[in-house]
Amino acid sequence: MIKDDIFLRELERGDLSTINAWRADRSLVSLLGGNFRYVGREIDDKWFDGYLGSRVNNVRLAVCLKSSRELIGVTYLLGIDWLNRSAEFSIQIGAESARGRGFGEAAARSTLAHAFVDLNLHRIALNVLEGNARAISLYEKLGFRAEGLHRQAVFKDGRYLNVVCMALLSTEFSEPSSPPDGA
Repeated sequence: MIKDDIFLRELERGDLSTINAWRADRSLVSLLGGNFRYVGREIDDKWFDGYLGSRVNNVRLAVCLKSSRELIGVTYLLGIDWLNRSAEFSIQIGAESARGRGFGEAAARSTLAHAFVDLNLHRIALNVLEGNARAISLYEKLGFRAEGLHRQAVFKDGRYLNVVCMALLSTEFSEPSSPPDGA
């Protein structure tokens, strides 16, 4: 099973060069809500320092292959609101060789299990480009429901794109039998 082939761990400073290379991949960035930008090492270091200072409200996880310990992606739970028990979810499988193989679904399920079971969150929301049918299909498979549409909310590749807002409640989530650990 694919979920047995990966594990999650907290992001580390040593991961930044790999993540930066993914950010420089225009075809990958075109699928994400963020815009393409050139990002230097000093900016990455400051970004990581900012994360370390805000860990109480943010979880940034590396998705790694058990066999090689290779970093293949990241998942995030951001802006955790402890009073309302909610957060924003995002995922990126950056390693091209790992895309389309089920690692994204396994990593998402494990991250959501962490959110709902370990952190006791109740609602996880996300935003996805309307044209990213593959991602929307995955989110629906995980139980996310569309809640709305931000019309022409993102400017990418010279045009404005719509963004679909989706969310999943803890009562709607089917937990995997055993989430991957930091093996």
